[in-house]
Amino acid sequence: MKVEKKKVVSLTYELIVDGTLADKADENRPLEYIHGTGMLLPKFESEVEGKEPGEGFEFTLTPEEGYGTFDESRLIDLPKEAFMIDGKVREDLLVVGKMIPMMSDSGQVVNGIVHEVTDEKVTMNFNHPMAGKTLNFTGKVVEVRDATERELEKGHPCHHKHDGEGCCHGKGHKDGEGCCRDKEGCSEEK
Repeated sequence: MKVEKKKVVSLTYELIVDGTLADKADENRPLEYIHGTGMLLPKFESEVEGKEPGEGFEFTLTPEEGYGTFDESRLIDLPKEAFMIDGKVREDLLVVGKMIPMMSDSGQVVNGIVHEVTDEKVTMNFNHPMAGKTLNFTGKVVEVRDATERELEKGHPCHHKHDGEGCCHGKGHKDGEGCCRDKEGCSEEK
């Protein structure tokens, strides 16, 4: 079976960025996704489309094909007082490179990375951490199967055996409990 839309794909990969291993998925914990649903970068999906289990891949994504170029307008200066909790500025949070979840004007949680700290202000970087980076992928397609109607409805692959993660997303359910084992879970019957 080939990688195509509405197929659940399991694959291994290594991501090298700036000569360093940035991420990986191995055969013990492969990446699983439903192809063609926008779960992964479009160019990544197009590179593995048509491949079969056992087939390897190697490709590079430019910043434009990955997470975009670095956008200076996404560097935002905030007063240090914005990081005040219980009347004190949380200096322990204000470390260059530290990711801090913050609230946008529209009420959404967005991750910002501390870019610079001065006596009066903190410059937060709201670019994706991989913005401006060239992404080098190598890997192999491990498995391809038809997605179930339930998986297509939920928008993600679900496991027929409960492994502590799967469709429960690591919520720590005990075997026999939680979303993978009940009627609201991913599979109809186990």
